Amino acid sequence: MPSFSFLSTYPPTRCGLATFTQALAGAMVGPDGARARIVRAMDIDDAPAIASIGSRSTIVGELHRGDSSSGRDAARTLSASDAVIVQHEYGIYGGRDGDEILPVLAALTAPSIVVLHTVLPAPTRHQREVLENVGRLAGAVVVMTETARDLLAEHYSVDARKVSVIPHGVADWSAVAVAPHPERRTMLTWGLIGPGKGIEWGIRAMAELVVTEPLLHYVVAGQTHPKVVDREGECYRESLQLLIAELRLDDRVTLDDRYLDPSQLAAQVASADIVLLPYDTREQVTSGVLAEAVAAGKDVVATTFPHSSELLANGVGKLVEHEDPAAIARAVRTILHRGGPAANHRGLAVDASWPSVAAEYRLLGRSIRAERSA
Repeated sequence: MPSFSFLSTYPPTRCGLATFTQALAGAMVGPDGARARIVRAMDIDDAPAIASIGSRSTIVGELHRGDSSSGRDAARTLSASDAVIVQHEYGIYGGRDGDEILPVLAALTAPSIVVLHTVLPAPTRHQREVLENVGRLAGAVVVMTETARDLLAEHYSVDARKVSVIPHGVADWSAVAVAPHPERRTMLTWGLIGPGKGIEWGIRAMAELVVTEPLLHYVVAGQTHPKVVDREGECYRESLQLLIAELRLDDRVTLDDRYLDPSQLAAQVASADIVLLPYDTREQVTSGVLAEAVAAGKDVVATTFPHSSELLANGVGKLVEHEDPAAIARAVRTILHRGGPAANHRGLAVDASWPSVAAEYRLLGRSIRAERSA
């Protein structure tokens, strides 16, 4: 079995890419018990790396912004494996639009798979140049939705033969049992929060729902994103608290600022009747929260960003316009009063379990390694 190393943010950093890489690396560990080798991108001032996280991953290096020597060291360390999996997001690497990743990719002697978490439909000239150069240097490029592949083809010069669609992995929460709460219905938003998450629209929707839905409670589970805290403290969370007080929803809306471990999050999701994604963004091509919610068989209400439009197109959830609390309220009422059980969406995500996703990455790694050898 080929060996893989990974370049990404990683726990204890708390962000979507870190969580993604931890899950993928853990799923790709072979039966021989070898640990996944991680070079951790230090995109913020964070806790120092430690030798290992859990039992399946080992941090073997760090990549620091503005430090070319750490870039050379990272490339050398990563290249000790048969293939390298690099998570790409403009904001996690140093330089303009994260262009410090380019010399690292160029210095790799092992073939690389670059996973694109953002594909902008209207990039700046420099953003386009960075992504096109990432695609040129990569042995393979992975996107997680067909929408992202279409955007690459339409707006970027990236060799289509390099591009594969591998879905965002999802956890298996099927065994989680939660006692029913007939006296309360729950609408849940989870994940790291900050401006752009649109939680204020969910709160305003609750102001319309309190009259007709006396059992409904809105839970927002998640800490403020570390980068938001560094930039502006807890201003966004405090603004939400003020809005809750202004609308007299203190007993109907809960802001839970704990960072939930996987078992706690699984129980929280299992207990929810509806998952709400009221995001302001119109450009998000991949949402791990959305993939997890659908895989968990939950009814989803989401604004119309690219991933939701693709994943919910077959009536699995309700799409609503941005910044429209009245539309959110109507969608929630429709779900709560349809008179039947929630549709079981679990079958839609069978091939997106982390073991299945990891198998696709292993196949891709073998393919690009064979091409390099040939």
